[in-house]
Amino acid sequence: MNAAAPEPILTVTHLSASIAGQQVVEDVTFTVPPTGITAVLGRNGVGKTSTIRGILGLIHRRGEVTLAGERIDALPTHRIVQRGVGYVPEDREVFAGLTVAENLSLAERDRNPRREFVAELFPDLVKRRGQLAGTLSGGQQQMVSVARALLNENRILLVDEPTKGLAPRIVSEVADALQEASKIVPILLVEQNLEVVRQLAQDAVVIAGGRVVHTGPAREILDDDALTTRLLGVSAEAHA
Repeated sequence: MNAAAPEPILTVTHLSASIAGQQVVEDVTFTVPPTGITAVLGRNGVGKTSTIRGILGLIHRRGEVTLAGERIDALPTHRIVQRGVGYVPEDREVFAGLTVAENLSLAERDRNPRREFVAELFPDLVKRRGQLAGTLSGGQQQMVSVARALLNENRILLVDEPTKGLAPRIVSEVADALQEASKIVPILLVEQNLEVVRQLAQDAVVIAGGRVVHTGPAREILDDDALTTRLLGVSAEAHA
């Protein structure tokens, strides 16, 4: 007899969202398990980032979002964050005029932030504590953005395109950090780099035209070239 599946940490049901009156998410439904990394996949412009932003209430949305069984879709963004939803935005959004240390300090909301954990994951940031974040490379700024989310004891992390525009070596470092982070917190990851998805993700949600068109194990998609081409418009073999 199989053990019952664990309750999802995040459930999204019939989520729709709009920006300036234009519908960007039509009808998205999926769940995120309480462990590991779930990837959100899809071609450019299909609503992946908007889904993340809709979950957080950063754009106008309708539908139901529950965190560990608690409805959060009526809450403002700051209350959702306080419930334990960490966010790593697509464009990093560091405070350029503040130092690395100040960026991290501003993100702390717990009484005992995970400073040692973050320092072990990102030793380069320790060396650059006094450097202005605006003078960091794109990869270093991405590490600051991820580190801010990891300082607090979140129940889930929403991570949006963390490797976009990064050099291959930095992509590997960011991926390794996310893999380590996933040991202590589940992650919902929007990512275009299929090599990174292959390395990190156990499950996948595929969005097309603002709707979920496929859910299942990530390898089920990535190991099937025809399915990858049909759902994502790229060849899995080219990214293997």
